[in-house]
Amino acid sequence: MTNRLPQTARSDARDNRARILDAARAVFGEEGLSAPMREVARHAGVGPATLYRHFPAKQALIAEAFAEQRRACHAAIRDALSAPDAWHGFRSLIERICELHAHSRGFADAFMTAFPEAMDFVADREQTLRAVGELARRAQVTGELRPGFVVDDLILMLMAHRGLQGTPRATRATASRRFAAYVIEAFRAASETGASTPLPPAPRLQVTDSPSTPKIP
Repeated sequence: MTNRLPQTARSDARDNRARILDAARAVFGEEGLSAPMREVARHAGVGPATLYRHFPAKQALIAEAFAEQRRACHAAIRDALSAPDAWHGFRSLIERICELHAHSRGFADAFMTAFPEAMDFVADREQTLRAVGELARRAQVTGELRPGFVVDDLILMLMAHRGLQGTPRATRATASRRFAAYVIEAFRAASETGASTPLPPAPRLQVTDSPSTPKIP
């Protein structure tokens, strides 16, 4: 009996920790990093004291909740840099980063902004930008990337991509793929034939009418 109590307590603690992490991914994923810790606790079905016992700081919770996305980001960088074709590596990295950002507003916030709670992501961002810079240099040498491209153009693109967080979740991934395809075409050096790569299908989005929004007949 004495041995069962500690084992039960450890099992309950593991279950609580797993629920908290699942809740953090859901809450931060939809609401971003500004979502309060009490909302995570409520979503997990635990009290604030239990949450803080497992994660005394919000920074620790964010880092662990998005550990899988960070590993995916690292893998995307490795794959892109090892690609024998520089343009293919450049394009695939943009596509995979957009996909990661589309699936989680919290990860996009952590990657793009200077939240104090997201300091663990600064190195990831810098590593990604260095990889993009290296891939851009290679693709410009082969003539596939337009000469005027600079790494700041990627930042500009990702800032615009964050606007997709306002679209319905069911269509967000489709919208992200189409957005990435348009941007990649804009980055590509003009071809002699003028032929364009086919774009992914367009998502069906609803636009909410407002007094200042003219209706299209």
